[in-house]
Amino acid sequence: MEERCTQNGTGTLESVPTPLPSITDVSDEALARWLAGHGEPPYRARQIRHGVARSAAADWGGLTDLPLALRSTLAASFRWSSVELETEVASADGETRKALLRLHDGHHVETVLMPHHGKRDSVCISSQVGCPMACAFCATGEMGWIRDLTAGEIVDQVRFWQRELRSGDARVSHVDYMGMGEPLRNYGPVMASVRMLMDAETFGISPRRITISTCGIVPKMDALAAEGLPIDLAVSLHAADDATRARIMPVDRKWGVDALLAACARYVERTKRRLSVEYILLAGVNDSAEHAERLGRKIAAHGRTSLYHVNLIPVNRGPGAFERPSPQRMERFAAILERHGIATTTRISKGQDIAAGCGQLKVAEGRAAALASCG
Repeated sequence: MEERCTQNGTGTLESVPTPLPSITDVSDEALARWLAGHGEPPYRARQIRHGVARSAAADWGGLTDLPLALRSTLAASFRWSSVELETEVASADGETRKALLRLHDGHHVETVLMPHHGKRDSVCISSQVGCPMACAFCATGEMGWIRDLTAGEIVDQVRFWQRELRSGDARVSHVDYMGMGEPLRNYGPVMASVRMLMDAETFGISPRRITISTCGIVPKMDALAAEGLPIDLAVSLHAADDATRARIMPVDRKWGVDALLAACARYVERTKRRLSVEYILLAGVNDSAEHAERLGRKIAAHGRTSLYHVNLIPVNRGPGAFERPSPQRMERFAAILERHGIATTTRISKGQDIAAGCGQLKVAEGRAAALASCG
């Protein structure tokens, strides 16, 4: 293990071990060079990648199809995973589970497992420590942005749940980039992680079962459309007029509603995939019949309504002291959209009792830690 120098509390330099690279952050080319340098045949790379992605092993020692000497050498050169479990909690329904994972530098992210009645096992993963977007209703935004995750740190969240599911003969079937952070603000590592998850020789998750969520980073939405991958895109809109949206989503000041919906139309046209519009309902803020009518007209003005699906999400407990609308107001909102020919679902987030619902993920770091220390 290499060492780096840093200043300690007395102002003097001291050596601090540099962590080994995680195997999921090692490129195929680098792994091939490493194997060649250790006298191993090229096919070992495929064995290693397959074992890392599909095995229920907890460490290198569990890859028993590899020679013992090679496993020992791998363990001395690469970390088995870039994340370690700190705590795990389950919701009262016994299904939704949330894990707090520790990264090599002491930072943390949260990730959520969401089984769906035995039909599929979805995981919600994080792309950043914290989030720079500061949406008024989102707990992650209270942290501010701390750092981006590497591709390996993103993939290893999926691996964590994959290992847990293996004990019950299940596997991760769907991946949602809807956890902590704005995925399109960490575009390179996010797309590298998507390609790892899609690789048929490793995880083999269909791109049609991968959803990337964004609050509306328009240039990166266009870049994502140009990737040519049939990935689902979920766009957090939450209001159809700039005055309302800018109050709760600062990103609107850079890319307003019309610019965002135009980017949505381009994505739909290029990918031929139906797009999800996420709309968190905030009582007295964006839930009136007028808001619903405006949303319906705006979507219709930017393409065929049949190519959009609106997810109405009653706000979860979190910052801003926002409240949920009454069931009657939510039903009225949905009915108005449906009259505009827009498919609509009212979604109740799972795991609210363990703060695993939409907009509830947060760890005590960054601004969140500072606020806690003051209060």
